[in-house]
Amino acid sequence: MHILLLTQIVPYPPDSGPKVKTYHVLRYLAKRGHQITLASFVRDHERQYLDHLQVYCKEIHPVPMRRSRIADGMAYLAGLRSGLPFLVTRDAQSEMQRLIDHLAQQPFDIVHADQLTMAQYALQFHRSNRLPAIVFDAHNAVYEIVARARQTALPLVRPALALEAKRLKRYEASLVEQFDQTLAVSEIDKRALLQASPTASKYDSKISVIPIAVDCTTLQPIRRADGSHNILTVGTLFYPPNADGVRWFLSDVFSIVQKQFPAVTLSVVGPRPPKDIVEFGKRNAECVQVTGYVPDLQPYFERAALMVVPVRAGSGMRVRILEALARGIPVVTTTTGVEGIDAIAGEHLLVADEPNEFANAIVRLLRDPQLGATLAQNGRRLAEQKYDWQVVLPKLEAVYTSLKVK
Repeated sequence: MHILLLTQIVPYPPDSGPKVKTYHVLRYLAKRGHQITLASFVRDHERQYLDHLQVYCKEIHPVPMRRSRIADGMAYLAGLRSGLPFLVTRDAQSEMQRLIDHLAQQPFDIVHADQLTMAQYALQFHRSNRLPAIVFDAHNAVYEIVARARQTALPLVRPALALEAKRLKRYEASLVEQFDQTLAVSEIDKRALLQASPTASKYDSKISVIPIAVDCTTLQPIRRADGSHNILTVGTLFYPPNADGVRWFLSDVFSIVQKQFPAVTLSVVGPRPPKDIVEFGKRNAECVQVTGYVPDLQPYFERAALMVVPVRAGSGMRVRILEALARGIPVVTTTTGVEGIDAIAGEHLLVADEPNEFANAIVRLLRDPQLGATLAQNGRRLAEQKYDWQVVLPKLEAVYTSLKVK
């Protein structure tokens, strides 16, 4: 099949959740012999990665991502006038629209819109003379992320978040209605997308659940240092739900752990950490390290006793949990963090939502290395059986085939 893949970010290197998901989709489809045309927004620092992706693509069409505070402000005002979500108006850029008009003359079998903001471009194909099947790869039920973020946001910000969540919910419902097929990463996300529509029952068959996949061959179990007292947290720290979770951990959980286990240390790893998190690291430099982006996580995993994923707002699946399970790293997370992953608390990882419970779970692992080893072994097995890319992604190819037959 000839597939047009539309992405909001260049899907390489696989160093964040969205990139991991899309990179494995791209390489799987190429491995299966499909012809891939990639049309992607590209930031200046991402251009160096396009050569790597040429291995998997018939063509690559990069479009510069032009963002500024002025442009974002204008996009926000455009959303107020049109009723569209800010995330959609922000990425409605004329250069990408012109490229899609040009590509619409080619005979694609499938147009795959990766993430919410690229769906508007796939819909342009329904205005062309050729009508390929269009697929919306949701990654998350985004309206739920914004609605949950509102609960922990500053009071001044909550009305704007409530308005954005309402618009996102309406927009995501319209996408499920218009696309030939929507991909959800979990049954939880599928239910959320259906609940966004007032006529949900009509669209159940139009949503397929295909989990996010990881590469268990590349992600081998880590040989962790014996007797480690280090806690690791990894995430894209300019993403608000991740930053919120780290703030909660630093303010409400870490001091409880320190009282019970004074030798504990913490590594906060991830790109563009907010200023307050950096300052916390500086004030507590004897036990807290805030690294920013690191190209190789291996040394940090090897030094860690466990990884924490303190997520309070989110949707979809946490790829960093899947990768930690594949690497054999014990994990402590929240109920929100483990959503969408078929992991059992106490068997594959530990789950806690209140500060004292979360801290106690960490201390339990620090004091009981055998428990950590058992969780690591079980987590690795789960990743291999349910979330390896060669196990998961045949389901995507089956969706494509069913659409082509129609």
